[in-house]
Amino acid sequence: MTEKVLEKLKILAAAAKYDVSCSSSGTVRNNKSGGVGNTVGGVGVCHSFAADGRCISLLKIMLTNYCMYDCAYCINRRSNDIPRATLSVSEIVNITMEFYRRNYIEGLFLSSGVVRNPDYTMERIARIAKDLREVHHFNGYIHLKSIPGASRELVNEAGRYADRMSVNIEIPREESLKYLAPEKDHKSVYEPMGYIRQGVLECAEDRKRMRHVPRFVPAGQSTQMIVGASPDTDRQILQVSSSLYSMPTMRRVYYSGYVSVNEYDKRLPALKQPPLVRENRLYQADWLMRFYHFKAEEITEPDNPNLDLEVDPKLGWALRNPQAFPVDINKAPYELILRVPGIGVKSALLIVNARKFRRLTSYNLKKIGVAMNRAKYFITCGELTAPSIGDVSPEYVRRQLVSRKSGINPQQLTLDLS
Repeated sequence: MTEKVLEKLKILAAAAKYDVSCSSSGTVRNNKSGGVGNTVGGVGVCHSFAADGRCISLLKIMLTNYCMYDCAYCINRRSNDIPRATLSVSEIVNITMEFYRRNYIEGLFLSSGVVRNPDYTMERIARIAKDLREVHHFNGYIHLKSIPGASRELVNEAGRYADRMSVNIEIPREESLKYLAPEKDHKSVYEPMGYIRQGVLECAEDRKRMRHVPRFVPAGQSTQMIVGASPDTDRQILQVSSSLYSMPTMRRVYYSGYVSVNEYDKRLPALKQPPLVRENRLYQADWLMRFYHFKAEEITEPDNPNLDLEVDPKLGWALRNPQAFPVDINKAPYELILRVPGIGVKSALLIVNARKFRRLTSYNLKKIGVAMNRAKYFITCGELTAPSIGDVSPEYVRRQLVSRKSGINPQQLTLDLS
């Protein structure tokens, strides 16, 4: 690698760090004779896993950080005076192959600024994936960013070689997007999403009738929304996420706390640091929609549309709906047990299966893995005598759980002398 290419690589790798929708899971791509690399069964690119189960590691890079758009929230906006660079198709292909051979990476995540027009940029992205697959016989993981406004033909071309594709919504409401990025609209985002969805579904139908059908984006698609750059509420963000998850090919919606990279732009809020707690709460709420059978409208209230930063969304829902508790662990349906704070999906399944053979007690629940310090306020299970939310107020339960989390002794006497 020449020094000039290395310098461009540094610039473009740094420019790509703000895109968090770079998941690497959901596909299997076995190595073939004469090929290079593979993706590990069912979990994506990684050949090995860290102790905490994290997937390692992708070459995350931009094709170019030149961009024709002037979005207020983007570091790569047209009007910013920053170092710019562009890698050629052959340079990215060669870097990917050389890094893979040296065991630096397990796959590629490629995004780009938009130069000339969306089709020009999308054509180069598709050509990189095609060269990796057909010329170099690379069977590792490839995640491509689809360019908003790109044509169906080019999106389909890229989808034949990618494991996953993503199109970033960025701002959840059209009104807010128009304010911060006047040159963009949601139509240009949702159109390529539709092309990817249609391609995946058509491929699935063809595979039912024919034995050998080229795969099309086998790991589905993802997207990203920026949190805190616009006045959109958590309720509005979750409603957009919920509608996206109704698409059969949407695998993940990512939430990125806004980083103040363009402080001079008065359209943006003056944030000292990214809203990381809010971002975390949105991920927790997203988890509730995907795995706990919650609807977006249940997680927040119309009069209070933002998530409580002090407690997680599941506990917040439970405190707002004391009439749903206590839940009888030995009789309640699975869907209701899932809504008990302190009980996860795995624990709820174990409870439903275990109670077929015996009456469960708090001891059994602890052995199953239930967080009894939280769940005890919302359940009954035989001998359990701790006060439930039905016997005390939601305010009392909240105070007990929040004070325990913050390290305050809930039994300590406090006097209000004001």
